[in-house]
Order: sequence, then structure tokens, then C-alpha cells
Amino acid sequence: MKARNIIFPIWFLWLLPPVIILVVVGNFLLDSLVLVAVYTLAGVPRITNQSLKTLYKSSILKVVLFGFVADLVGVITLLAVTGLPLSIPPSLVSAVNLNPFTNVGAFLTVLGAIILSALCIYALNYFFTFKRIVAEKVTRTKLSATLAVITAPWTFLLPTSWFYPGM
Repeated sequence: MKARNIIFPIWFLWLLPPVIILVVVGNFLLDSLVLVAVYTLAGVPRITNQSLKTLYKSSILKVVLFGFVADLVGVITLLAVTGLPLSIPPSLVSAVNLNPFTNVGAFLTVLGAIILSALCIYALNYFFTFKRIVAEKVTRTKLSATLAVITAPWTFLLPTSWFYPGM
């Protein structure tokens, strides 16, 4: 028995759908591209006297993990809106779940969850990821804000019917 099977047994894959693996890889690639771009455009290697490779290695895992945490905050918000007995009209709940573009309230609800996630991405990266890397607050703000806007969970807006035509 190999050690990796103790940490991540192969039978666990039935609990973790393969689509999640694609999401993790996709998020990692997007976060990597955005991180390298914002570091380069903001001149962080010049400001910090560190190589782009060093900066990337010291921050990518935090950026990715904080992105997932922030996305989870948005998901929990949407689940609370649609799953808790809050006397929300069924048409709003249905639109949030299936197609937020069919109802203004649903669109604003989903957009609110996206904005909440983006604010979490901003705060977590500003106060934790970049705090020790970039002392200059203006640059740190630009880095965090750019990551928040670009890597916010915009996919929350995608209609479910695109993926499940029968719905």
C-alpha cells in the first residue's frame, strides 16, 4: 500500500466528482495567469527586488485557497437564500437556481453573492497574501482589487439549463 492511498484513497473519487478536479485545475490556471499579469503590470518585481518566479511561488497557493474560500462564501449565501425558509417567492428561488437572467431579483441576488465573494477575495489577499510581499498599500490594493474583480465567481450567473437542458 502506497502512502498516497492513505492520504487520498482512490475510492474517494466517487465522493469527489471529476468535474471538481477540472474546476480546481481551471481556477489554478486562471489565478496563475491573473497573478503573473498583475505582478508584471504593477511592477511588483521591481518594487520588491524579487523575481517574478519567487513572488509567484510565495503567493499562488494562498491566492487559490482564498479564492475557493471566497467562492464558498458566495455559494453558502445562495444556498441560504434558496434553501432556508425565508418567505422568498418561489419564482425568485427558481430563477436563482436555474437562470438568474429571467428575474431581476434573482439576478441581483446572484450578483450580490458574486460581489460578496469578490470582497472576500480582496480582503483575504490584501491582508494575508500580499501583506508581507508588498508593503506599499496602493500597489497592494491594486493587486487585490484586480484579482477580486477578475477571479470573482462570475460562473454563478450561468444558467443551469445550459448544462442540464431538461431543466
